[in-house]
Amino acid sequence: MSNETLRQELVELDKKYFIHPTSSLQDQQENGPGIIFDKAEGVYVTDVNGKKYLEGMASLWNVNIGYGRKEIAEAAKEQLEKCAYVSSFTGLSNEPAIRLAAKIAEITPGDLNGVFFTSGGSESNDSAYKFVRHYWKVKGKPEKTKIIARERAYHGVASGSTSATGIKSFHEFTTSLAPGFVHIDPDDPDAFRKAIEEEGADTIAAFLTEPIQGAGGVNFPKEGYLKEIRKICDEYDILFIADEVISGFGRTGKMFACEHYDIVPDVMIMAKGISSGYIQLGAVVLREHVHQDLIKYSKGVLMHGLTYSGHPTACAVGLKNIEIMENENMVENSKVMGDLLASKLKELQKETDIVGEVRHLGLVGAIELVKNQETGERFKEKLSVKVVAKARERGLILRNVVYWDKDTIVYSPPLCINEKEVNEFVDILKGAIFEVQTSL
Repeated sequence: MSNETLRQELVELDKKYFIHPTSSLQDQQENGPGIIFDKAEGVYVTDVNGKKYLEGMASLWNVNIGYGRKEIAEAAKEQLEKCAYVSSFTGLSNEPAIRLAAKIAEITPGDLNGVFFTSGGSESNDSAYKFVRHYWKVKGKPEKTKIIARERAYHGVASGSTSATGIKSFHEFTTSLAPGFVHIDPDDPDAFRKAIEEEGADTIAAFLTEPIQGAGGVNFPKEGYLKEIRKICDEYDILFIADEVISGFGRTGKMFACEHYDIVPDVMIMAKGISSGYIQLGAVVLREHVHQDLIKYSKGVLMHGLTYSGHPTACAVGLKNIEIMENENMVENSKVMGDLLASKLKELQKETDIVGEVRHLGLVGAIELVKNQETGERFKEKLSVKVVAKARERGLILRNVVYWDKDTIVYSPPLCINEKEVNEFVDILKGAIFEVQTSL
C-alpha cells in the first residue's frame, strides 16, 4: 500500500469514527485531519506521507524532552513487565509512585511536599479544587468554597476546570457551569482585593492562577503582581493555587515558573511536562502546612481517588523523564535557546511591518501581529491564522490565539532544541510572515 493510499484510508476512517478534541466537527467531516502523524524524533514529527515538521509547540506545550527517547520506552517496558498497574486505594502503594512523589517534593520550590497523582491537567485542577474545599471544611470553615480565578486563564475542560477557565468560548460550550468560581481582571491586584470584599473573605477558599497564562496567549504577570497576590492571600487567610501544567518542568528556563517570581504556592498543579507526553500523568502538590492539617483534621477515608492515581508505569516514566531533563541540563538549555530564539524573533520584528511585541520566558513565547508597530493597532482580519497555516505548509507547527482582540502566534518547542533548529524555526516563520505580508 502506498503512503497516499494509506492516508486516504485513514482519512475516511477518521471522518467516520474519530471525534477530535478542541476541533471543528464540520471541518473534520469536510476536510478530514490536517496532518496524520506517523513518527517523531527530537524536535521533529513526520506524517504518513513522509513530510517532516519542526514541532514548534512541543505538541500541546508538553513534549519537553523531545520525541523518540528510547530510555522512556525502556523504562515503561521494564515496569510493564514487572508490575504494569496496581491500585493505590486504601493505603496500597508501589515503588515508582513513592519515588516520584519524593522526587517532586525535592524539585518543587519551598516546602511543597504532599503529592496526589492524577492522569492529566484537568484532573489535577479539579482535584486541587476539591482538596482546598475539603481543607477548609475539616478546619471548621466549610463556607470557604469560592475560588477566584483570572480572566484569560485556561485550567482544563473537566466540569470544575472549565468553570475555572476564564475564556468565554469554553463557557459557551456547556449549558451548566459549576458554581463557586469568580473571575477578575488578570493584571490588577486591587481587583482581587475588591472581589474579596464583595464576596467576603470567609467564603473564599483559594486564589487560582497560571503563573504564565498559556492558552490565553502567553501572558506574563506584571512586575510584582504575583508577590502582591501572595501577600493578599496571607492577609485574608486564602490559599494560593499555582497551575503549572504548561509552565512547569523547565519550560520557562527554571524548573517551575513560580521560581521566577519568588513565590511558593500552597498548592501546585502539574501535568504535561511531568512525563513529556509519553504517558498520561499529572499531580497536585500540597505545601507542608496544608498536608499536615489534612492529616491532623481529616477523619475517616479521603473520599477522592482516581483509578490511575499513582499508576506504576506512568510514575516510572515520570521518573525517567525528570532524570533525562536533569542529566542533559534541559532546564538551562531552555533558558539559553529561549533567549536565542527570542533575540532572532526581535530581529525579525525589525525586518517586517506586521510583527509587534515579542515576549518570552525560556522556551515559551508569543508574537503579536499588528497593522501599526508603533500604536499596536490590529488588522481587522486575524493574520495569525494565515501565518500559522503558511508556516505549517513550510514545515513548522505553531499555534495562534485570537480570543478578545488578540492576534497572537504562540510557541513552545521541545527543551532539547539546538541552535541549528532555532535558525530553521526562525527561517520558516520569517518566510510565512513575509508571504502573508506581501499579500496584504
